[in-house]
Amino acid sequence: MHARSLGPLVRTRAFGMTPVRNQIKLCHYQPCIGLDSEPCASLCSSLQSSGGGVLPNHPPQNLTVATTGASGAIFLRHFLLAVSEEERIPTVNFIASDSALRVMAEELEIKGRSNLVSQILGGSGKKSAAAAQRKIQLQSNDDIGANVASGSYPADAMVVLPCSVGTLARIANGVASHLIERAADVTLKEKRPLVLCVRETPLNKIHIRNLYRAADAGATIFPLIPAFYFRPASLDEMAREFAYRVLAHLGLPQPAAFRWKG
Repeated sequence: MHARSLGPLVRTRAFGMTPVRNQIKLCHYQPCIGLDSEPCASLCSSLQSSGGGVLPNHPPQNLTVATTGASGAIFLRHFLLAVSEEERIPTVNFIASDSALRVMAEELEIKGRSNLVSQILGGSGKKSAAAAQRKIQLQSNDDIGANVASGSYPADAMVVLPCSVGTLARIANGVASHLIERAADVTLKEKRPLVLCVRETPLNKIHIRNLYRAADAGATIFPLIPAFYFRPASLDEMAREFAYRVLAHLGLPQPAAFRWKG
């Protein structure tokens, strides 16, 4: 359904029009322009089907974050730190694969799954570890029946950081035997934003084909490539800026992010 088929009573800024009746209602995914007091979830669904994601300037409030067995755990740490302090995101579901635990043991000195979120954050956040754990709900990658495995659960977006090429291959080809791939599959079928922060080099033809397949299905390929033009003084500063870029891509710009002024 296109916006013009809704008639003159309902218009949307997503298509560059001026709303006629501008009573704003809040559905599961983003504020919409509805008619009188009726909910407008069907309108949201139609707009998502045509655009494939959250409407501009209406960021996600329920975020799924997954991490897999690729190097770059410091980027995950700073992304979770930023998310834990982001008041516009009240709900976060976090999934870590077994391979991710192996990588984090090497790169972040994580020891097992006990208090995993606190271990990843490393006491670096402004909020207390208890507050962060209440906000960031850990899900088992083996639990294929978890909330994020269903399209009826109102998750708004998903980020896989880092995303291994093995996880990329399963997502791109619809192999959903674990929760990470199933949640990504649901995100794609529901036309919600899926950001894959792929970490691998060099890329062979299989990797490149899978990158294309995932992008063609609706995912955003957001390679784990940090910026250097702002002259980061440390790995932490570099990883933090990358986290800010991912959040900005989801409609959550961060005031502390570097802005290039030319």
